[in-house]
Amino acid sequence: MNRQDLGSTMTVRAKPLAMLKPNGQREDDGDSSIKLYVGLEFDSAEAAMSLYTLYGIQNGFTVRIGQLYRSRTDGSVTSRRYVCSKEGFQTNMRTGCLAFIKVNKLDSGKWELVTIKTEHNHDLDISGEVRSPITQRKATLTPKSAPVVSSRTGIRSFEDDDPSSAIDLKRLKREELETEPVGEPYKDLYFTCATDAYKFYLTYAANTGFKVRIGQLFRSKNDGSITSRRFVCSKEGYQHPSRLGCGAFMRIQRHESGKWVVDRFSNDHNHELDSPEDPSQKIASAAKSLKEEISSGLESLDLVETNGGLSLVVRERRSGIESQLYDILLKYFQIRQAEDTGFFNALEVDNGRCMSVFWADGRSRFACTQFGDAIVFDTSYRRGSYSIPFASFFGVNHHRQPVLLGCALISDESEDSFTWVFQAWVRAMSGRCPVSIIADQDKPIQNSIARVFPGTHHRFSPSQILAKENENLGALRSMDEFKFEYETCISQSQTASEFDSAWSVLVNNYNLQENTWLKEMYKMRKSWVPFYLQGTFFAGIPVEGNIKSYFGTFITPQVAVHEFITRYEKAIEHHREEERKEDFNSCNLQPVLHTKDPLEEQCRKLYTIAMFKIFQKELLESYSYVGIKINIEGAISRYLVQRCGNGDERNTVAFNASNLNVSCSCRMFEFEGILCRHALKVFQIMNIREIPSRYILHRWTKNAKYGNLRDVDSAGGSQDLKALMVWSLREEAHSYIDAGSASLERYKLAFEILQEGRRNVCWQN
Repeated sequence: MNRQDLGSTMTVRAKPLAMLKPNGQREDDGDSSIKLYVGLEFDSAEAAMSLYTLYGIQNGFTVRIGQLYRSRTDGSVTSRRYVCSKEGFQTNMRTGCLAFIKVNKLDSGKWELVTIKTEHNHDLDISGEVRSPITQRKATLTPKSAPVVSSRTGIRSFEDDDPSSAIDLKRLKREELETEPVGEPYKDLYFTCATDAYKFYLTYAANTGFKVRIGQLFRSKNDGSITSRRFVCSKEGYQHPSRLGCGAFMRIQRHESGKWVVDRFSNDHNHELDSPEDPSQKIASAAKSLKEEISSGLESLDLVETNGGLSLVVRERRSGIESQLYDILLKYFQIRQAEDTGFFNALEVDNGRCMSVFWADGRSRFACTQFGDAIVFDTSYRRGSYSIPFASFFGVNHHRQPVLLGCALISDESEDSFTWVFQAWVRAMSGRCPVSIIADQDKPIQNSIARVFPGTHHRFSPSQILAKENENLGALRSMDEFKFEYETCISQSQTASEFDSAWSVLVNNYNLQENTWLKEMYKMRKSWVPFYLQGTFFAGIPVEGNIKSYFGTFITPQVAVHEFITRYEKAIEHHREEERKEDFNSCNLQPVLHTKDPLEEQCRKLYTIAMFKIFQKELLESYSYVGIKINIEGAISRYLVQRCGNGDERNTVAFNASNLNVSCSCRMFEFEGILCRHALKVFQIMNIREIPSRYILHRWTKNAKYGNLRDVDSAGGSQDLKALMVWSLREEAHSYIDAGSASLERYKLAFEILQEGRRNVCWQN
């Protein structure tokens, strides 16, 4: 099947001579009014499509075939959707129209209309002719006036267009591509036709190490002829998991002479390029790329866009996600993409079936640049009777509040599913990987984290560890003596040897040498024992106790599918409103100082209120400690710091007088990013009156809020950077409006400043 077969349409005159009844019979052209209603039955899905097409003729819109749904048992089609041709946003001609019908197959073999939406968001056009729905079956071509529509790229090529404007894919399939390398495209490079330009860019791509897709075309407002075309890297955009928002492209414009001229070119790839192919492989590879560009796709083209970067798993898998939820999410994604330029979503496909889903809005992606160093992968749904397998990624913001970093629906609990979700998260976050992640300890999750985040410290979820303890230690957990020794071994060990010794005593005293679970937990001790976690940054997320879910009571096991999006958005708005309040308080309120120490004044200016209170507590506690110098090695002095009157609580602090480096054996700074009381005591002894900037993490300061893009170089590609800057400015504008609208005087001042700022920005080159 070629692209023309896939996208062909027919033109029919309005007021047909005969009209199909729902049962497939015909009636004379008497009363031609068609009424659709829930419960209407058809002999076949095709009969439903035909009736909806005629209904569209009457009401002035055209119809496309939408998603289909298959049985999980035998793979047969159980449901179909037929939609308005302007549904979705995949081409510039679509408006996101929500009009559609859905029919389900009954046990009797008939089809029943179960859902109908009649609201269109565009003008209806009763013009006397209408196209039949686009199908994937080979259709009879109409006379030359019929347009050919590509259901994948959205490019239309009319046969009455200038022949040089069309991309002749058939000719490209027949011809061999250039076997000799071609140079890099440059401005004013010209071609006799658009096909030659596409052929040139394909060859250049094969030489360079990337694949090509046909991008947008632009038409004249006067006569509708094609005036410009874009050819893009296959990883352009975000409509599919394999796409990374690559900015590489070549654009050609039609010259008055009829030739096509390169007027724009960018080789700004945001991903690694493949190794250039040698001449013997180049033709085969380019032909394969063309074949995929022409004919690849699934039965539901609006649901999934495929290209050469899609990897399909051969092994049989089944999704635990209700088909209705895919429909709801895809509609939601379309709406969000129109509103949010930074919105990212991806869909996993396995043997033509929809599996896991991942998404993150622009604000979550921007939050990751600030707070994506320590994350939680919350899969609470696995420990309850949730109807929706909903997982979330969240971190900790500068107010010690949870901040959303992405969401997913997990199709099954296989290693493949978790691996795909983690890979989608990395793509959405422009290749960033966290320093640490808190997630369940099940093998599929462990293996997936090790595979996708090889340098990330995986810490087990405390709630799952507690559940496993109760399950595998049984009655021992109810014994006070065992409970005390067990918790002392885990929580109080300060060195590896202390832990090993206490663990050995515990196992031997209670004859637990053959306890399989304890053996496994000992092997994995670096992922759950506090001593082994202290040296890794976890943004201060407590090691013990349950971690509260970001979505808390908003999304519970009882949440129905149709309520999911509403509850999801309420939770996000709640948390972001709480963050806005804390942003306002940190900028407008001053915490009370309790000492005359200049370190306290310094940190009050820099930290948010929440973080300053943590620092302030450590500072006040430091006055209850005493430090004794125990060793000097060059510029490095070591101090034994202990609480007055309590010799059991002691830590060793190393201080370098030459560069003011300080480190403590408690490793609070490494774990939480705040200097501990022991280090502050040494600063007092050494009369240090200002904390070095490296010990005040930017993520904890007032300036870590979303109004600051602190690391432009790490923001990813140009499209990512654009989206992040838009979100940064929007968040700052939101706070500015709140402050400026508090009174008439503030409004006048805010407006004057805004005008002045706009003039300054406009004057910049």
